[in-house]
Amino acid sequence: MNDRPVLEPTAEHPITVEPTGRHVTVRVNGEIVADTDRALTLRESTYPAVQYIPHNDVIQDKLRPSDTQTYCPFKGDASYYDLVTGSGTVVEDAIWTYEKPYPAVAAIAGHVAFYPDKAEVTVVHA
Repeated sequence: MNDRPVLEPTAEHPITVEPTGRHVTVRVNGEIVADTDRALTLRESTYPAVQYIPHNDVIQDKLRPSDTQTYCPFKGDASYYDLVTGSGTVVEDAIWTYEKPYPAVAAIAGHVAFYPDKAEVTVVHA
């Protein structure tokens, strides 16, 4: 039985998901690991905006599933990936994803996000 709360975005805790509309590049230790024109920007309450990158726009052989899992009452169950750089460095839990997000944020299904302290996410401004 699932007794965890499921919360909907509200005026006090708004969440929006919109196409970023710009080119987004993600680097780890200076190495490009994702490159896309199809990112989504998720804005949640007072938190910094997060770029969600289509899973297929991440270099797949750099991803290694992690055992880490977390829960967000607004978005659902998150699973994580470690990232392996070309030099073999493993950046643990660098990426998270909601494989079956709640309906309010359904657009982020099939997308991943990178922790800003573990990756450099660059949005090219027009």
